[in-house]
Amino acid sequence: MDITLDTIEDKIHSGQRLSKEDGLALYSSNDLARIGQLADSVRKKISGDYVYYNVNLHVNLTNICIGQCKFCAFGCKSSSDKAYELTKQSVLSRIAKAAEDPDMKNLHIVSGLHPDWPYEYYLDIIKTIKANFPLLHLKGFTGVEIMHFVKISGKSIETVLRELIAAGLEAMPGGGAEILDDSIRQILCPNKATSTEWLEVARTAHRLGITTNASMLYGHIETKEQRINHLLTLRALQDETGGLQTFICFPFQPKNTALEDSITRTSVWDDLKTMAISRLMLDNIHNIKAYWVMLTLPVAMLALGFGANDIDGTVGGEKIMHAAGVSSQKALSKNILIDAIREAGRIPAECDCNSKIIRTF
Repeated sequence: MDITLDTIEDKIHSGQRLSKEDGLALYSSNDLARIGQLADSVRKKISGDYVYYNVNLHVNLTNICIGQCKFCAFGCKSSSDKAYELTKQSVLSRIAKAAEDPDMKNLHIVSGLHPDWPYEYYLDIIKTIKANFPLLHLKGFTGVEIMHFVKISGKSIETVLRELIAAGLEAMPGGGAEILDDSIRQILCPNKATSTEWLEVARTAHRLGITTNASMLYGHIETKEQRINHLLTLRALQDETGGLQTFICFPFQPKNTALEDSITRTSVWDDLKTMAISRLMLDNIHNIKAYWVMLTLPVAMLALGFGANDIDGTVGGEKIMHAAGVSSQKALSKNILIDAIREAGRIPAECDCNSKIIRTF
């Protein structure tokens, strides 16, 4: 029997979980408005009219990276004239400057996989930041970075995570998931964590009480079926652990990457459809994020009507996405975010790195 939007809508309204076939049918449909309406109804049921944002600083410790992923515009070799390494003092100085804003409460740390830095460097950075800025919420290190720490330290995933927690780590971002299909990862990112490794890091973190995000990088060489399989893998992980707090759709940005000449940036149509399908398939993850840095703020505002309930934050200091030329806007003020959320007819809710609401406006 052909799957129609009518049958999918009936399943949604009766509380039935969507299948892989349902997800593929949604991608095959051209009725974007109806798909968006379905996702928005699910969003309202799960999270109400609040839209989460935060005032945050991104610190990218280095762009020197052994990964050399084909989709990355940020990482480079140490011999590159773009290469940089932040000293401990420069990290503290950046945070101190950002912390002059009394609303700045969230720190997001991700980095390249440096070939020479020891694991202790990263551990010490977290300890030092927490000692100097004890009130900041610390979110740091993707599953890929944790696997890098495991390999350079010779320690287990659990030991590395326990030591980072003791140092002050409170949550983990969702990067590095890309598409959880090793046939793709072997082509695009063979030098970093496998799908199994990424999932095991998340699983271990959740068991230890660390909430994490999860993401999907789409619009490169993957198929729609591989996107749906990725979402189903994350849904199964959430069924098992309950530790995923937010899912982020990352549209691939080909500029300045090895794929720049062969792949065109995905369309806004695809962005909104993927956002909506993610909300419909991930029925057990509370937050779906419209990351304005990659979508642009106007499209992120539109995405709030396609299932999203999180718009990220002010995102000061971010370098990884900007390396792909995603936006001339380096950061947004809190007031711009609040106004954008209100214009979309929603309630701005300032939150910490664990998506706990600090206050509403």
